[in-house]
Formats: sequence, C-alpha cells, structure tokens
Amino acid sequence: MSRYYFDLHNGDGPLKDEHGTELSSRAGIPTEVAKILLEIARDELPTCDHATISVTVRDESGRPVSVSSLTFRNEWLDGN
Repeated sequence: MSRYYFDLHNGDGPLKDEHGTELSSRAGIPTEVAKILLEIARDELPTCDHATISVTVRDESGRPVSVSSLTFRNEWLDGN
C-alpha cells in the first residue's frame, strides 16, 4: 500500500490534500481522480459556462506523479 495525495485546482484556487489516500498500487490513481473530478463537476458546472478543474497527484515523498484535468465549456447559440 502507498499513500497518494490528490491536490485540487479549480476556480476557487488550489486545495492541497493533507491526508492522502491509501492505494494498493498507482494503477488505482485514475479511478480516484475520476471520482474527484466528477464530484467537483457535479457541484460547480451547473453554475458556470466554462471551467477547468485539475488534480495533481503526489506520492508519499511529495513528488508529483500524475496530473489530470476536466474542461467544460457551454456556448449559447441563440445569443440570449
């Protein structure tokens, strides 16, 4: 088991994960990142027309090992 830290970067600024999550291997990182991005998207996207949400994953030593992002853009076609 290894501990990974999932730092969130969104419109509210960076939020550093101080607790981390135990995973059996780094293969579990994409699943955890998807859960985080989907939860944030569900809460934030209905209130905006564009947003980028990203998650940087650090290992136990603090070294970044992965970065993932989700971009949302809505354009009104009728001009209203």
